[in-house]
Amino acid sequence: MSVTLQIILALASVATLLCLMAVVRWLAARSDIGSEVQRKLVHIGTGLYALTLPWLFPTRWPVYFLVGLTLLVMLVLRLPGSKLGKTLHSVERQSYGDFLLAISVAVCLFLAQEQLFLYVLPIAVLTLADAAAALAGSNYGTKFFKVEEGQKSIEGSAVFFTLTLLIAVFCLMLMTPLPPANIIVLSLMVAGFGTLVEAVSWRGFDNLFLPVGLLIFLFFHAQNPLLELLLTAALFTVSILAFLKIAPMLGLSRHAARVYVITVFVLLAVTEMQNAVMPILALGAHAWSRSVTPCSGKYPDLDIVAGLAFLSLGWLTLGNASGWNAISFYGLTAMSLVTGLCAVALSKSALFARLASLLAITAALCGIRFVVIGLNPETTNWNGPMWGLVIACLVLAAVVPSLFAQAFAKARVTKLALMSLLIPLPAYLMVIDFSRFTL
Repeated sequence: MSVTLQIILALASVATLLCLMAVVRWLAARSDIGSEVQRKLVHIGTGLYALTLPWLFPTRWPVYFLVGLTLLVMLVLRLPGSKLGKTLHSVERQSYGDFLLAISVAVCLFLAQEQLFLYVLPIAVLTLADAAAALAGSNYGTKFFKVEEGQKSIEGSAVFFTLTLLIAVFCLMLMTPLPPANIIVLSLMVAGFGTLVEAVSWRGFDNLFLPVGLLIFLFFHAQNPLLELLLTAALFTVSILAFLKIAPMLGLSRHAARVYVITVFVLLAVTEMQNAVMPILALGAHAWSRSVTPCSGKYPDLDIVAGLAFLSLGWLTLGNASGWNAISFYGLTAMSLVTGLCAVALSKSALFARLASLLAITAALCGIRFVVIGLNPETTNWNGPMWGLVIACLVLAAVVPSLFAQAFAKARVTKLALMSLLIPLPAYLMVIDFSRFTL
């Protein structure tokens, strides 16, 4: 297929999406279809079309072009006065689901590469199970649990689990050579893990966390022996129950506790334990920071999870695209985030106590990094220990929040996360060989 034809096909795809939204809006005006149903109809249509992309486009770059164009259209539709945009944005709760759906399609297709079940299964679950759960919960839900400012239903979660289980069994049977017993256990784990991720997501973040979380889970566990799968399932169950018990001691809501334990589990599942230490410490540093120096965010415990998710996913995608392992630079970013959160927590302390505490914290973080470098293989330390960058990151992360603590009273995690990238990201881009960059 020629380049011109692929571009035309991408443009036609966006036009098809707009036509779908127009048809749904037209039907809603004549049949009194609710805003949630409108949004889910567009969601299902978009998701079903997304499932065809690996076969529709012989190369991947037109898909990324299509996603970028779709994001631009979604942005325009959010402008005041957009009647067509009301199909997606007329629900009362604030949601970024339209943006995140497009991003998740691109990320999943890129990370899946030639293992298409890693793309098809998560996108099918997001398209069918997520929409069915939302519609079942809104129409037939009687038992609810709180999620951020909204709520979700037990009935919706049950529908999600059942449909996800069927999708997983169907996809794994058709698209992998896995043994039947492994398929059953893996499908149950996918359904259980996916149900928990969907249940704790907020503001449309399930459109990103659900498919990418399932992809990462499958990537690291699909080939595991049966016994290892069973042990992983048992560990996850015990972790959730244990964390829910200690959550009140940390001042966490039950929703935040579930989000934290899923985050920790995913971190431990996708990387070696030593590389998960820094991001896990960021969760603890945030709990300390928001308890002694509260920020104005309505749900700060969820903000830190979203921040870590985007940092982790960003470095994972960049490392895969460039062909240069990014785990060491990711560790630098997480270390900066931990330092910044600790600096905010100490901002009300006396100057001498603050300096002494920050020196002790940064020294401890350097010690942890020294151990991590020693435990990691040479392939992850290809740019050396980078102690100069480490010191620069720690100084920036410690000094700025200490001097301008009030600037971090609002959107704390977002600002600290962006600041944590100021040194590692440019340094990474300067040292990699772009000739290995692939999309």
